Amino acid sequence: MKRHMILLAGLLATLSTTAQQTFQKATNPASAGFSAARLQRIDSFFEAAVAKGLTPNAVTFIARKGQIVHHKAFGFSNLEKKKPARTDDIFRIASQTKLVTTVAMLMLYEEGHLFLDDPISKFLPEFKDVQVLTPEGGTRPPKTQPTIRHLLSHSAGIPYQHPTVKEPNVYLSDLNGLTMEALIKQVAKRPLTHDPGEQFTYGYNTDVAGRIVEVISGKSLKDFFHERIFAPLGMNDTYFYLPPAKAGRLVELYAKGTLEAPLTVHTSEANRTYPVAGKQTLYLGGAGLVSTVSDYAKICQLVLNGGSFNNVRLLSRKTVDLMGRNQIGNSFVWDRNDKFGLGLQIITEDTRYGDQASPGSLTWGGAYCSEYTIDPKEGVVMLVFTNVSPYAWYGEFVRKFRILAYGAME
Repeated sequence: MKRHMILLAGLLATLSTTAQQTFQKATNPASAGFSAARLQRIDSFFEAAVAKGLTPNAVTFIARKGQIVHHKAFGFSNLEKKKPARTDDIFRIASQTKLVTTVAMLMLYEEGHLFLDDPISKFLPEFKDVQVLTPEGGTRPPKTQPTIRHLLSHSAGIPYQHPTVKEPNVYLSDLNGLTMEALIKQVAKRPLTHDPGEQFTYGYNTDVAGRIVEVISGKSLKDFFHERIFAPLGMNDTYFYLPPAKAGRLVELYAKGTLEAPLTVHTSEANRTYPVAGKQTLYLGGAGLVSTVSDYAKICQLVLNGGSFNNVRLLSRKTVDLMGRNQIGNSFVWDRNDKFGLGLQIITEDTRYGDQASPGSLTWGGAYCSEYTIDPKEGVVMLVFTNVSPYAWYGEFVRKFRILAYGAME
């Protein structure tokens, strides 16, 4: 009986860390299990980084059990104009879009529209005759057809930079009227770089998944996201393309290719201006969104809560459990020694990237330098955003923030 009571107490403690449906500012950091003095280290770190020209800005968000203990802005959203950064600044979040697309796909999965092991070609006929690239440069049929599970775990063999395409072919933005349908048809013509399920290969997988969401739902990804995810969760500052009234809150995009190089305005007009300019027709399920740290924290909390936030349930607890299961077998996410589930990275006991994060924590980031960590054991979500690409200081920026955040826990 005593053992059963201990288990019940543990379960109730776990539920108490994951049931928060709104965010509230903590009475003080200590009330949420953080040291105010140690949180000050985050402030000192980013203030020094801005002063040294290592980053133009940073906006942070740390919440435990729904209690916000650190939400601050540092530096300038526009260096040239000396415009101070604000906590409601809007950032290009690039591959953090992938979590939203994964949630959308799993909502359709729960509604009975698909199996995770359905072949892609069931929904996108252009993939019916997909081939695999051989070492000799030829092609052959795949041993197994790529599936939705392969897409959500980046194991389909669909890279960003394809070895048969000489010119750069990674789309993060577009001003000229490219559509998801046209882009995915381009991707489908390229042979897979390996048999599906064979290894982790990061690429257009989630963009293909986003197109499948459009086909099944009969809605654009923009409309599906807004109607089924953003509006219910109260994510009022997350978009593919910003309304004019919010365009002034978009931070400038910078580049810093080496540690010694100064921060300079990014040379790509498309990457800088796509959220507010151009024909605005490309709804990239893998890279297209812009958001604020506090807005994106809501979908992180939804995952932490087992599928609900704002008193709205988008996914079952069991489906969220499935997201956190290893889907790539013996493969690893690059050199990180971590695994990949459905739409996000799983930090392992032997991680070379997650630092103090509890094993089983979930994370991912974006090419413009933004990142989140969801730690179910500690009941914590933490995010840090800036917009610099390429960024020689990316790893220092995101990992030192996480180290400092965990270092502030009591």
